[in-house]
Amino acid sequence: PPFTKLYLTLSFGATMMGYLTNKNQFPSILSLEWKPTFQRLQIWRPLTAFLNFGPFGMFYFLTAHFLWTYMSTLERMNHDRPYDFWIMILFGCLCMVVGYGGMKLPTRNLGHNLSTFLVYVWSRYHEGAQVNIFELFTTRAELLPWIFLAQTFLLEGEPPVLDFLGIVFGHIYHHFKTIGMLQAPAGLVQWYKGDSELSKAIRARYKEIAADFVLQ
Repeated sequence: PPFTKLYLTLSFGATMMGYLTNKNQFPSILSLEWKPTFQRLQIWRPLTAFLNFGPFGMFYFLTAHFLWTYMSTLERMNHDRPYDFWIMILFGCLCMVVGYGGMKLPTRNLGHNLSTFLVYVWSRYHEGAQVNIFELFTTRAELLPWIFLAQTFLLEGEPPVLDFLGIVFGHIYHHFKTIGMLQAPAGLVQWYKGDSELSKAIRARYKEIAADFVLQ
């Protein structure tokens, strides 16, 4: 799916930049820091911070694997209404930027925290399904986010507070979406269905994946 592919490609590029030029630390120019964001108008920071899955290594690849698996499935589920998928991503990102900032929590691995949000949303749409975990064991889909939390705790050795909040934000999103409180703005829908060259190109990309769409 186009959004998932673009997101992971940009993350890999930013991570390699940090690996080669900043001792395997995410580039500081792309991290979320509010002072330069407002004082120097570096308004890209709240967006590019979500490219950070952590230092290049096993933990990075685990997060990338989860994102590719569950983000791409959610995007495919919305191939005929991709604007709903975009709103879901925007909702999760806004919750984390505002929520973590308001609670004065660190925002170093926002991409990893976003993956927890997505895994929870995916699990709610696939309740009861059996999920194979790295060919080691199977579990029910609704337990997957909590296994994800345990994995983070074992690898990082600290309470996964930020990932837990990702689950909380995912639950809020799913609730709002279920009761119809969260809808794509009419202007966005009209633009996507309009005649601009960009919207036509995006529709063409989603049309490509519509033919082989399979609900996983």
